[in-house]
Amino acid sequence: MTAIALLSVAPVIEGSMSGEVAKAVAALDDFDVSYETNPMGTVIEADDADTIFAAAAAAHDAVDGDRVSTVLKLDDKRTSDGTAADKVAAVEEHLGREASRER
Repeated sequence: MTAIALLSVAPVIEGSMSGEVAKAVAALDDFDVSYETNPMGTVIEADDADTIFAAAAAAHDAVDGDRVSTVLKLDDKRTSDGTAADKVAAVEEHLGREASRER
C-alpha cells in the first residue's frame, strides 16, 4: 500500500514565510517518508497514512507563530503500491508529453 499526500504548512505572517516553511520541511526528515517540495506545498509518500499524519503533525508543530495554517490532502491507496511519479507518468502518457511547461 502507498499513501501520497500534499502538505502545506504556513505561518500567518507578513513577508516571507520561507524560513518557517523550511522548518516544516526539515521536520519530515525524522520520519520514514519521501518528499518533494514545490512552490505550493510538499508532496509526501509513505507506506501508510498513519506515517503521513505523524509527519504532517510534526511539520505543523515545527512552525513558529501565533497562527499556523496547515492543509493536508491524502490519497491512501490501500490496494496498490503506485507512487506519485506513477501518477504523473500516467497523465503524461495521455498527454503524449511532459506535464509541465515554462513560460
